[in-house]
Amino acid sequence: VAVVLQANGTVTPVSTVDLHPQTTSTIAKVHIKEGQFVKSGELMFTLDDRSQRANVQKAQAQVARDRATLADAERQYQRSMELLAQKFVAQGAVDTLKSQVDSARALRDADIAAARAVGVDASYTTIRAPMTGRVGAINVYPGSLVQLETSLATVTQLDPINVAFTLPESALGALLEAKQRGAVPVKVVPGNSDKQVSGVLSFIDNTVDPVAGVIRVKAQFDNKNASLWPGQYVNAELISHVLKDATVIPQNAIISNTRGTFVYAVDVDQSAKVVNIKRLHAFGDLAAVSGLSGGEQIIVDGKQNLRPGGKVRIAGADKPADTRVDGTKQKG
Repeated sequence: VAVVLQANGTVTPVSTVDLHPQTTSTIAKVHIKEGQFVKSGELMFTLDDRSQRANVQKAQAQVARDRATLADAERQYQRSMELLAQKFVAQGAVDTLKSQVDSARALRDADIAAARAVGVDASYTTIRAPMTGRVGAINVYPGSLVQLETSLATVTQLDPINVAFTLPESALGALLEAKQRGAVPVKVVPGNSDKQVSGVLSFIDNTVDPVAGVIRVKAQFDNKNASLWPGQYVNAELISHVLKDATVIPQNAIISNTRGTFVYAVDVDQSAKVVNIKRLHAFGDLAAVSGLSGGEQIIVDGKQNLRPGGKVRIAGADKPADTRVDGTKQKG
């Protein structure tokens, strides 16, 4: 008997990004449209970059000047080394030139780093798609002034996509064991469709909600045809484990009261006897139970008038009164 767990779930994207500019500027051009699918790295917005381009040119010119200064200092240092070998200059003068070379080299390296930083700032004027997905509403237009807090658009990944739902705490142990054995299949049906979509269990939360007594889980689905949409409600179903060699009886044979859960079985002397059972899993009109050997005649109809030890008269075929565990009817 497959233990099937069912729940209502919500479709959630694996990731969604709200795009904001990293600098204050104006929109020069919008390269995409609302609802468009974009690929990772695709150009979406261009900002006014005149100031940034000027800063890049200035930084590059500064680096060029530093390189020329360093080259001149190195030439003077080399000449001083030659003159020192001929004892035409003092060692102190050579050391001074060496310090100037080191200082010019450090200044060049610092300005190269500054030029790279300016280049990074200039790159903020082009905004590209951070991932493959679908563009939402666009909130700006060419000429719009944008700041750090301005939302330009959102990009939502639709393939693959997640479905989030909750399961009872009692299913946690079986879920963890099933996850360790391998992929756990999950099937969902959108509320407005009868088409079933198959995926796998991808996430089990690390805590149980102590108030509701449920565990939050997620399943991931391929969504190339966009059959699942973020925010959509779906009916989820998964098999947590399989009860092998299960004993299955009709649920209306089971009695639960203060003394526990039990069924009435027909003893050899045609009297009713109590057999304590444990309900393992209920599905439809049937239930898998433990506590029965599999050969008992259990009483399904008329049990409300029974007492332990009471005599049992088996009804005729037109009024089936008892059912064997194996599902056959007993005729009287």
